[in-house]
Amino acid sequence: MTREEKSQVIETLTNKLAENRIIYLTDISGLNALETSNLRRACFKANINLAVVKNTLLEKAMEKSDKDFGELPSTLKGNTSIMVSETGNAPAKVIKEFRKGSDRPLLKGAYIEAAIYVGDDQLNTLVNIKSKEELIGDIITILQSPAKNVISALQSGGNKLSGILKTLSEK
Repeated sequence: MTREEKSQVIETLTNKLAENRIIYLTDISGLNALETSNLRRACFKANINLAVVKNTLLEKAMEKSDKDFGELPSTLKGNTSIMVSETGNAPAKVIKEFRKGSDRPLLKGAYIEAAIYVGDDQLNTLVNIKSKEELIGDIITILQSPAKNVISALQSGGNKLSGILKTLSEK
């Protein structure tokens, strides 16, 4: 690979890192061709971009990026694949689901909205992260709950109130 090609790859990776808020670093070495194809297919279905990268080029792209990746550059040893998604927990769910049939891919680390997770032991934490849409849905449900309670109390109270008035008028 020539210097121009390397600088072009670094530039492409830098742009990818700058444009995305959710980045996972994984190790998919040891997967055979069929398993790799199945992983790529699962990523495609979950709207995740999976690409194998060279560690040195990714490290240089991280350095050029305006984001603080903390300890993530220290995980760039061995084979590295980058998973980019719009949903924070989608790559973690794909990894966990794929691991039911294999011991790979391994999670090296993740960058999610400026939060950094390092190590494969963080996978369950990342699976349980709620997406932005899920959080908005939860907030709407919480906000609607008191209004529903007031409306149902008023509706049921109307019957009680009319009964009380009717009883009082008969006396």
